[in-house]
Amino acid sequence: MEINSNYLESIKKQFLYYKTIAEKAMEQLETEQLFEIANENSNSIATIIKHMSGNMISRWTNFLTTDGEKQWRNRDSEFMETLQTKEDLFIIWEKGWKCLFAVINDLKSEELMTIIYIRNEGQTVVEAINRQLSHYPYHIGQIVFYAKMLKKTEWNSLSIPKNKSSNYNVDKFSKEKSIKNFNDAELNKLK
Repeated sequence: MEINSNYLESIKKQFLYYKTIAEKAMEQLETEQLFEIANENSNSIATIIKHMSGNMISRWTNFLTTDGEKQWRNRDSEFMETLQTKEDLFIIWEKGWKCLFAVINDLKSEELMTIIYIRNEGQTVVEAINRQLSHYPYHIGQIVFYAKMLKKTEWNSLSIPKNKSSNYNVDKFSKEKSIKNFNDAELNKLK
């Protein structure tokens, strides 16, 4: 398999993994917890989702042909508490991810070195994807951390549970070496 098609498959799995992690964290919360704000300098999970969706829709709409920071985007409004229900929250969440995956699924290997622009700064498609693959997990980490704080002791781990690393490693090293994307197994565990 050539590196470009391997890269495209890998990033699809990475994005799906992080999307799934955030959803599994949010599923553990009561609706009102999604809208809680720790202090005036922080954002609720709902606001983080609204921002991520706004970013995704702006970045991935006409990805190869227009600047990723669309003139119609109002980034500051993404940080205003306007969503009211869990359903509204998941609608906007899915809208952003749908936009992202539509582009990622249609990208061709030969387009990876194409120059695109974000805020008038040129970068290759690979660089732009990597930029978003850093940005979204940053916010998903915030979502997971905040969800864990809100749940306190009732948290269902989304990765290797605390004090279970040895068991996890015993299982992994008991199997034959193989070449595969680590997210294949992680996504199966999250289902």
